[in-house]
Amino acid sequence: MTTPAALENPVVAPPRDTPDEQGFLTKLGSAFAMFRNGKSIAGLVILGVFILVAIFADVIAPASPTAVDPKARLQPPSAEHWLGTTHLGEDVFSQVIFGTRGVIVVGFLAAAIATVIAITVGVISGYISGWKSEALSALTNVFLVIPGLPLIIIVATMFEDPPLWVVAAVLGIIGWAWGARVLRAQTMSLRNRDFVQAARANGEPLRRIIAVEMLPNLMALIAASFVGTVTAAILSLTTLSYIGVIPVTTYNWGTILNWAAAQGAFRQNQWWWYLPPGLCIAAIGVALSLINFGIDEYVNPRLRSAGERARALRKQGVNANSAVTAVRPVALKKEEQK
Repeated sequence: MTTPAALENPVVAPPRDTPDEQGFLTKLGSAFAMFRNGKSIAGLVILGVFILVAIFADVIAPASPTAVDPKARLQPPSAEHWLGTTHLGEDVFSQVIFGTRGVIVVGFLAAAIATVIAITVGVISGYISGWKSEALSALTNVFLVIPGLPLIIIVATMFEDPPLWVVAAVLGIIGWAWGARVLRAQTMSLRNRDFVQAARANGEPLRRIIAVEMLPNLMALIAASFVGTVTAAILSLTTLSYIGVIPVTTYNWGTILNWAAAQGAFRQNQWWWYLPPGLCIAAIGVALSLINFGIDEYVNPRLRSAGERARALRKQGVNANSAVTAVRPVALKKEEQK
């Protein structure tokens, strides 16, 4: 029986998400499931370390990258200078730490610009039809064949000291076409699906169809495009810095290699000067490749099933890469009994 006190103070149930919101959250959660496999997690951990180093470079570095110690020139690694010193007595470890910031900023900023353009052009050109779609497709094809490195060199030489955001903007503007091409092809296959047709029949606006119905189903391709652009931007930045297009006063791993090459560190085997930035470039490349491999394994059903089958065989003690199938002793005993 309901008491008067309960009637005066009714219990209000907490608001629940609408079916549309629940469906959107479910799609978004399943879209980020690509980062739950071992390869993606390992790549994200390595990449996270570099990001933390870039953020806290002022705290981690023992000295300024331009601080000179005249008494310690071209010294190998020691307790005072962990990665040795340059020909001027600069601490290589501090230069590598501060150089991480420039690499991370340019890589992620260029990837963000390229991804935004790729989503805008690729999804819209894939959803609409007619001459507008063909025009956007032709624009994508034009940017696909534009040579990136010579264009960056021309733009960089227009500035006496080009800031990193200019380099990132140029890399992002010329690096969106591949992602847009892939997104356009996938969007063309999604636009005829039942859930998109239902949303269109209900009179949903274009922005909601793209944001709620399509983008969660495209997250794996968007993530792969983003990671690929980060890799290309970092390699382009270090290459431009190494060949001297970007001023050597802007510290990143490529400028460290430039100084090392200019002072003959490769010929004199001063490995502590050029090996650490080279290993950092390789490590961040491995991290991004692992993330991409994890995404590919999630997107491709054949790779995903092959990976699951290989993990199941390893748990049973069977080498999945062996060309010869292992015969269990139990099976031999059964054959002998027969």
